[in-house]
Amino acid sequence: MPSSAYSREQIDQFLDYIQLPKEYRHAPPSHDLLKALHTHMLAAVPYENLAIHYNPSHAVELNPQHLFQKIVLNRRGRGGYCMENAILYNHILVGLGFDSYTGDFPGWVHIVSIVELDDGAKYHVDIAFGGDCATLPMPLVDGLAHQNIGAQQIRLVRDWIPTQLKRTEESKLWIYEYRNGADKEWNPFYCFTLVEFMPNDWEVVNAFASTSPKSWQTRTVITIKFLRRTREDGSGGGEEIYGKRMLVNDVIKENLGGRTTVIHECKTDEERVAALEKYFDLRLTEEERSAIHGWIAALP
Repeated sequence: MPSSAYSREQIDQFLDYIQLPKEYRHAPPSHDLLKALHTHMLAAVPYENLAIHYNPSHAVELNPQHLFQKIVLNRRGRGGYCMENAILYNHILVGLGFDSYTGDFPGWVHIVSIVELDDGAKYHVDIAFGGDCATLPMPLVDGLAHQNIGAQQIRLVRDWIPTQLKRTEESKLWIYEYRNGADKEWNPFYCFTLVEFMPNDWEVVNAFASTSPKSWQTRTVITIKFLRRTREDGSGGGEEIYGKRMLVNDVIKENLGGRTTVIHECKTDEERVAALEKYFDLRLTEEERSAIHGWIAALP
């Protein structure tokens, strides 16, 4: 099993930060623990790409200790984009005893963890896909649908993608699909294999995703915060994700399980920085605020 970059003390600091209930703190790896971690991680650590835009170097650093300092220790409400959040979280899972590794994706622009429990069950764990992220760990079961936020349903399907030429049983990929209602058509979001990626591999992926003009991340300021509450369906099981708040460039929207509504529009960079603190509890330093000036994603 791989080793975690984080000490036991750091893992406890992380669990405090995401407010994981005490009954889970010393529990062995299990589906219940994995589900609780997923819910609390999503609600505590936003998906955001501000390191690309509000950063003097405009560079994304994937060193696990840097990520821990930025997200956990600095306590400024920061998160990261897919590779930042997922790499930090995968080290936490490994440190808690989960058999977990990061898997690759055709297109090389996203990252999830593959977790295998003692009973042999494997789970797709994605806490860093933005607004349409799975709000629970998903078992690697072909075609099994899960309820996500509101009317949205999600599933994993094992199949070929349209551009594949070599089609054998072994070449099939896992595809993450969604539909926004039981009467709607299923649509693909991304696909992945079970091949393990190493830190050097992610440096290559990160270089494209965070610097290339062809990457939407370099042109778009985005922050997504998931909202957590005690379950209201009487099923027990602790807490759940019930909604999300999203900033995309100059517009802030909210979805509490129904329709998505616009709650604020930002006209200037100063207003956007203030909105990040008001709606996302995310605070930037003066140096970070100044770094957006003259950048492609700057507001007037």
